[in-house]
Amino acid sequence: MGKVNKTDREWQRELSPDEYRITRLKGTEPAFTGRYWNSKVDGIYTCRCCGAELFSSDSKYDSGCGWPSFFRPVENGRIDEQTDLSHGMHRIEITCHNCDAHLGHVFEDGPQPTGLRYCVNSASLKLQSKKNSDEDNYP
Repeated sequence: MGKVNKTDREWQRELSPDEYRITRLKGTEPAFTGRYWNSKVDGIYTCRCCGAELFSSDSKYDSGCGWPSFFRPVENGRIDEQTDLSHGMHRIEITCHNCDAHLGHVFEDGPQPTGLRYCVNSASLKLQSKKNSDEDNYP
């Protein structure tokens, strides 16, 4: 899959206002409010913007933080990392390698085997269930 390059106007037409604010403007959804924060459905979490496979439900765990948390991406090279010094903090932002969508942040307080916690906004993801479509699993 090649790099996706769209204008802001194109992204605004394709995404909901919240999805656009979070994925294109580096926003954050409130904790414990996103569609997938407590989902137990088996499947692959893809990028909401470009459809790239990012995380598997096999690496999802309950970190207690209120956002979907994973201990590793589905494959190396799917996630890019950048230093984020916003809000008076030093964090590592994670973005989709294919389209630069803001996903969330990665922290070094996750479980083994990686010790990492990829803390991701639900609005940045779309679940491709192993059994049914995403819309079949949620009201």
